[in-house]
Amino acid sequence: MVDSLIKVRGLTIGATVYPANEKPKDIEIVHGIDFDVAHGKVLGLIGESGAGKSTVGLSTMAYGRGGVRITGGEIWVNGRDILHTPIKDIRNLRGNEVTYVSQSAAASFNPAKPIMEQVIEASVHHGKYSKADAEDRATDLFNQLGLPDPETIGKRYPHQVSGGQLQRCMTALALCPGPDLVIFDEPTTALDVTTQIDVLAAIKRAIKETGVAALYITHDLAVVAQVSDDIMVLKMGDMIEYGSTNQIINTPREDYTRALVSVRSIQHSEQSPEGDAVLTCTNITARYRGTKFDVLHDVSVELFSGQTLAVVGESGSGKSTLARVITGLLPPRDGTIMFDGRKLSADLASRTREDVRELQMIYQMADVAMNPRQTVNTIIGRPLEFYFGLRGAKKRDRVLELLDEIEMGKDYIDRYPAELSGGQKQRVCIARALAAKPKLIICDEVTSALDPLVADGILKLLLNLQKIENVAYLFITHDLATVKAIADSIAVMYQGRVKRYGSKSKVLTPPFDDYTDLLLSSVPKMQLGWLENVLAHRKMESAGN
Repeated sequence: MVDSLIKVRGLTIGATVYPANEKPKDIEIVHGIDFDVAHGKVLGLIGESGAGKSTVGLSTMAYGRGGVRITGGEIWVNGRDILHTPIKDIRNLRGNEVTYVSQSAAASFNPAKPIMEQVIEASVHHGKYSKADAEDRATDLFNQLGLPDPETIGKRYPHQVSGGQLQRCMTALALCPGPDLVIFDEPTTALDVTTQIDVLAAIKRAIKETGVAALYITHDLAVVAQVSDDIMVLKMGDMIEYGSTNQIINTPREDYTRALVSVRSIQHSEQSPEGDAVLTCTNITARYRGTKFDVLHDVSVELFSGQTLAVVGESGSGKSTLARVITGLLPPRDGTIMFDGRKLSADLASRTREDVRELQMIYQMADVAMNPRQTVNTIIGRPLEFYFGLRGAKKRDRVLELLDEIEMGKDYIDRYPAELSGGQKQRVCIARALAAKPKLIICDEVTSALDPLVADGILKLLLNLQKIENVAYLFITHDLATVKAIADSIAVMYQGRVKRYGSKSKVLTPPFDDYTDLLLSSVPKMQLGWLENVLAHRKMESAGN
């Protein structure tokens, strides 16, 4: 049993669900999964939301979160079945032999403690290193992972480093005890494409240099193709396909796998502007209250009815800050905003109810954008009551119409957010925005937290609704594949400035400025060796300069 580091056979996992007005019932959510991971190898777990990827990954630590429990099968780690191991030995396994890197480093680090203190905690707790030796090892890992100032970055607090840097700090935390297996759970999903490249390269380099085995959980096949030796495709708790990365990417056998490989099939023809602009931002300059430095510099863009303006750029480029200015949450220091032919007040509190109604927003995280104690009927019905005075049967009928528009239907009207999938939650947020009958909707990274198949459905829905309602979208994203799929015009932002602006065909046609070229070249491609080719190209360019 020691030929593989991890050997899983017949794994079944269950959970208890609590249907409304019914007795709790047990269900099976993972159905007889088999896989192996050898020392120094990486197995990619791929599939859409709810496929069971994280659940299967965490089972290798004999752990089930949120009431999930392992109900059958065998999980062998380093030659012993951990499902029949005393709990004290399981506690020694976690954070020692098997470690975990979560999707959101920002939510996983304690904001009140320095990074170094948290990175070395497990190593010292398990007696692997003394505090001084653990700090030396952590500093070496910071250096391996390409973090700036590796000697001192550990003294900073989590909020004092960027998202990409914090994700690499979490990778250092996982590698510090010298584990045999690391579970990477969507470690680059929330990162922009340029930062994702750096983190992916750092993870791959660290795996190679330490010889650790890994499970790499993601919904992005293009990403997993760069780091994995083998890939297992999951859907609704079933293993759909399992093979080498080359086979899964180039010759997938199953229809579901082929759908994952060919996702983002939207073909949107660029529309020419017609009539007057619904939104015109002219020379917008802004800074946050209490600071001395501008975060937006002389930004000018315009958007027409029935069209989509994509605002793209890496984290910190000013995309969401521009949205805050347009919505009145951050009054600009200079510049004007014209909306549907009238000048908008800089401050939200000074705007009319019509101003607010006609300019709606859909947020990145649908989970935190809805009240978990309200039903779908209440959530979508709130703007109907607030703006149009609808109540009772009339309000409910309009909610049902909106549910039909977002392709969900009447069965969902009395459900709570916890009873919806990620994609369904985002559709409810879209319906809530549409309920106000807006002329402009700001979509702030609305698909970045969704798997490709669900995101594809959301984008198609938005485009279809745009044709019906003639609504304009200002689409904030770091996903260039999304931009190519839905945009009519594009504004590329960098350090608070618009670097490139115009129609989609113009912006995506060379010659490019250096930053736009960097963004476009950083979009992962579904081909083996793509990451190494990009890094080699950048090394050559750097040497040439």
